[in-house]
Amino acid sequence: MGSMRLFLLLLALGILLSPSWADPLDVGAPAPHLSAPDADGTPVDLGAALAKGWTLVYFYPKAGTKGCTAQACSLRDSFPQLQAKGVTVIGVSLDSVDALVKFRNENQLPFTLLSDPERMVAEAFGVPSLPTGLDKRQAFLIHDGTVVWRQLDATTETEGIDTLKAYEDLNPAKS
Repeated sequence: MGSMRLFLLLLALGILLSPSWADPLDVGAPAPHLSAPDADGTPVDLGAALAKGWTLVYFYPKAGTKGCTAQACSLRDSFPQLQAKGVTVIGVSLDSVDALVKFRNENQLPFTLLSDPERMVAEAFGVPSLPTGLDKRQAFLIHDGTVVWRQLDATTETEGIDTLKAYEDLNPAKS
């Protein structure tokens, strides 16, 4: 009986201390300031990248999987319209730099992919872990360093369209 109580106590502590219970950044929250390597291994300073203009930061579980490929390709297909509106796109996953290079090249992705194996970026945004240990699919639109829209159950096939709609809803005069 004592070992069962210890097990339950440790389980409860694990759940309470788990990063999967972090709260995602709210609309109006400042964007995090940290850096992570891109698919070329070059550190990207998110503080500087998110400080000016429009940026979509989207989190996906694993490069090369069906849903993550659909999500990335949706953004790729909408990239000319996003770029015309001044929206930068940054994808974040736990994948290694090598996996990101392969994913980017196989799908001809024209935007930045960040490698976040230590979950520093995911934790800064409050993106929860799935029971598999992978990050949950979420998206955040940042304007001049502030979160202006978030999608806590980000889509796969329509991520690009969803982002364009969010931008247009926030900027009716510029649509």
